[in-house]
Amino acid sequence: MVERSHAALDQTFAALADPTRRAILSRLRRGPATVGQVAAPFAMSLNGISKHVRVLERAGLVRRRVDGREHFLHLRAAPLERVTHFAESYRAFWESRLDALAEHLRETET
Repeated sequence: MVERSHAALDQTFAALADPTRRAILSRLRRGPATVGQVAAPFAMSLNGISKHVRVLERAGLVRRRVDGREHFLHLRAAPLERVTHFAESYRAFWESRLDALAEHLRETET
């Protein structure tokens, strides 16, 4: 179970690592779009965008619905929750470090 969870998180981070894929997700935040609509702002072939979309699908960040010849993409936020939980697990660590730094700076001012 733990390994599967790590694998899913690894896929999510790998998908988010690319700026084109993050831009696709940003577009899908506004609502579903066709692959063509998603591809429009990029100076890239439709085949190139499709490869990015497949990475997002494998990570579970995007769901595709086919209606005739149109492929509609929908954002799936659940994998982003895993990323949030992962980052939150480090919050106490960083907050304690920042509190210690603030205390140190207060002490050195006087």
